[in-house]
Amino acid sequence: MNQGAQLSDEEFELIRSLVYQRFGIKLGDHKRSLVIGRLQKVLLSGGFRSFKEYYDHVVQDSTGRALLTLVDRISTNHTYFFREREHFDFLKTVVLPEVTARIKGGQRQDLRFWCAGCASGEEPYSVAMVISDFFGDNLSGMDVGILATDISVSALEKAVTGVYPVEQLAGVPPLYRQRYFDPLGKGNWAVREELKRMVLFRRLNLMRSEYPFKGRFQVIFCRNVMIYFDNPTKQALVERLYRYTEPGGYLFIGHSETLDQASGLYRYVRPAVYRKV
Repeated sequence: MNQGAQLSDEEFELIRSLVYQRFGIKLGDHKRSLVIGRLQKVLLSGGFRSFKEYYDHVVQDSTGRALLTLVDRISTNHTYFFREREHFDFLKTVVLPEVTARIKGGQRQDLRFWCAGCASGEEPYSVAMVISDFFGDNLSGMDVGILATDISVSALEKAVTGVYPVEQLAGVPPLYRQRYFDPLGKGNWAVREELKRMVLFRRLNLMRSEYPFKGRFQVIFCRNVMIYFDNPTKQALVERLYRYTEPGGYLFIGHSETLDQASGLYRYVRPAVYRKV
């Protein structure tokens, strides 16, 4: 077994083509060292003598588990609570009052949010905290559902557990930490059960042509996901998000991302916030 397999140009091309075709993730040349670093342990633990041998194993595995492991290692899951805080301020002061007024005057009496690319759960739990704080004692009378999806199995497992080291709670307002977390000792904190019940975690590959959703969402968070896609992949994803956004619903993206306004699907509201036309 090779303790440090080298990644040839041919092997890198095979791996990045597979990742792009199956998951839409574009691995540029500058990601070569990332691929080596993320997959080296997989090669060692699996006894693979080369990246080509590992690649052959992935494409020949009929169970699909090897492919899941590959994307789990490749996908980046860096996030933190209340990332891009102005989004959550806008959610509380503008979006929630508006959506609440709309559902009270219409046939729908529920709130449906989707966090696409939720990683280890910090984003949907942040949304849940804002919603809970906004409604206060009236929350029990609301039908609130937050769907949180990601492609990474290990990230979702952490999200479902809802346990985070104290340093990851640095962005959580002190009142929210007191209200929505319990200390576990050894520097770990757990999301309280009443907050966890607001969020449903599921694995989803955003490259699917259709998503298994029955209805549409008033608010979709798809932040810092499209930075890994090329323009055709990104445009196709935006068109799918559009289909699952309620008329007048909001789409939040990352501040380093932009939408093509020429498509006429979403209208610019403010930086990284768009609304379905």
